[in-house]
Amino acid sequence: MGDHRVTQQLSKKERAQFVGHLLTDLEALEKMLQEGMIEDDKIRIGAEQESCLVTDHWRPATNAEALLKAIDDPHFTTELATFNLEINLDPVEVSSDCFSTVSSQLKTLLKKASAVAEKHNTKLLLTGILPTISKNELEFKYMTPQPRYWALNERLKTLRGSDFQLHIKGVDDLDINHNSVLFEACNTSFQMHLQIRPDDFISSYNWAQTISGPVLGISTNSPLLLGRELWAETRIALFQQSIDTRYSSYALKDQQPRVSFGSRWETESIAEIFKNDIAEHKIVLSKEIEKNSLEELKKGNFPKLAALNLHNGTIYKWNRPCYGVGNGVPHVRIENRYIAAGPTTIDEMATFAFWVGLMLGRPKECDNMPSQMDFKDVKANFIRAARTGRYAVMEWMGEQYSVKRLILEKLLPIAKQGLKTAGLSATEIDSYLDIIERRALHTTPSQWMVKNFRTLRKHMKKDDALRVLTKTIHENQTTELPCHEWESLSEETPILKTANLVGHIMNTQLFTVTAHDLASLATKVMQWKAIHHVPVVDERGYLEGLLTWTHMQRYQKGASPESESTVADIMTSDVLAVTPNTSIEEAISLMKTNEYGCLPVVQDAELIGIITIKDVLEFDNQ
Repeated sequence: MGDHRVTQQLSKKERAQFVGHLLTDLEALEKMLQEGMIEDDKIRIGAEQESCLVTDHWRPATNAEALLKAIDDPHFTTELATFNLEINLDPVEVSSDCFSTVSSQLKTLLKKASAVAEKHNTKLLLTGILPTISKNELEFKYMTPQPRYWALNERLKTLRGSDFQLHIKGVDDLDINHNSVLFEACNTSFQMHLQIRPDDFISSYNWAQTISGPVLGISTNSPLLLGRELWAETRIALFQQSIDTRYSSYALKDQQPRVSFGSRWETESIAEIFKNDIAEHKIVLSKEIEKNSLEELKKGNFPKLAALNLHNGTIYKWNRPCYGVGNGVPHVRIENRYIAAGPTTIDEMATFAFWVGLMLGRPKECDNMPSQMDFKDVKANFIRAARTGRYAVMEWMGEQYSVKRLILEKLLPIAKQGLKTAGLSATEIDSYLDIIERRALHTTPSQWMVKNFRTLRKHMKKDDALRVLTKTIHENQTTELPCHEWESLSEETPILKTANLVGHIMNTQLFTVTAHDLASLATKVMQWKAIHHVPVVDERGYLEGLLTWTHMQRYQKGASPESESTVADIMTSDVLAVTPNTSIEEAISLMKTNEYGCLPVVQDAELIGIITIKDVLEFDNQ
């Protein structure tokens, strides 16, 4: 998530100074580009590994800062939520063994972190979206207490002028409001970096955009969010909407999202991309900066362009242009941000090698992509891939291809040639690209997850299925088998008996009525559907009362078909409700003490579920 040393409240003067540094940084960058000061004789790769922390019950943990302190390694850092950790890998020069080097370091650091985590009853999981994340873990108390995160949250909400909204439609729908950027913390990714020659940056960047659709389509790994089956790569929609500063009005406006694929082919240089971003996106974070970039250049020092990098870090392009200084030498690179974490390190390294091979093997005719494809086709490919993954159909150089055919016929040969040019052995090239080929022919991580979640749901409650799925993913990760070789789960897979909160077992598929509904219709529907408890809600969804089987039978004994009685006439308004965080043990006690057959579940007075005697029988030991 970038630089943590930010100031939440700057005076008008301090903010003006930051803008001054931002403009000076751009001038310094242009000067370095013009005078050939940026490294152009090396190609390096690097990566950032985000991970989820889970408890022994396979739910989100909350001890990232404690683990970070215990690990005591500068490669590790916190992320937005207390259930995430990030590993920053060392850059490696592209050579015959570069991917083996990156893979070895990644495995070593994950092993180190996992050993520490086990001592804290925690496990590391590599997955695009943790299946067991619930609304409960997206409250402010789960935000990592770092100034950057609080400042980002407050500034984005101020720009938007209201709470954030999520509207994602897949096989299921998710429609919910939220009051913080914490929904973004659901996303965990494997971010890949490739250093680019400055004079080739625009051609490389446009090519990176072009291949994004098919690379994403064969690598999707986050189909589930809050128990809903949404996009093949739900992270794409979730990230954009979770920190969207655009606001709705009655006027038709073109507003640029901070998370985007882009809207056009890029031209001229990386400096021009930064200029467009500054022009189109308001500053959301700032800090005091001591050194002037142009003055540093005059002294013979290469500046870090702190203001420019801070602003760039708040614009979340799926292919992000980056400037950095390594070993005292400035460089520019492309950061690929759309690949999900996991499901194994070998899957991640295969995707990494495939992407780098494609980048290095770019055909000559693709040096000028605007002459080859319409940008909107490229962007549409990316959205199709995010929605349907391996099943997407792509526009490619004037023809239509399935992801499978495009990968097998066009892109694997390009990637193979690119890796061969980089000096990798034929054996290593084949080992990585064979995984990509097998995915194209058989299954992607998101397809495996959806198939097995559906199998588990045939005999498990949703929460049980999500926990079993999470446990299975972790177990498979330890085998280091690529996902296409994982075995499928069966309907005989045992349930994990670890649910302890009402939110874990409540039924959210509810039939409700309002107080103004006719009692005759409400009671008939209860009879038809054999529903014993029907919550009564107002127009906002707030709980007002309850209809029970007893109410229904009592009403039907004396009422005529023409009765004008309403639900308000027969319901009870004296209703005891619980919250998702109420323990199952307490809920059982309440039901026994009051002789209730059900308990509505509310959050801030709004009805979100219900539990019945049937739901808690297996937890009642008395």
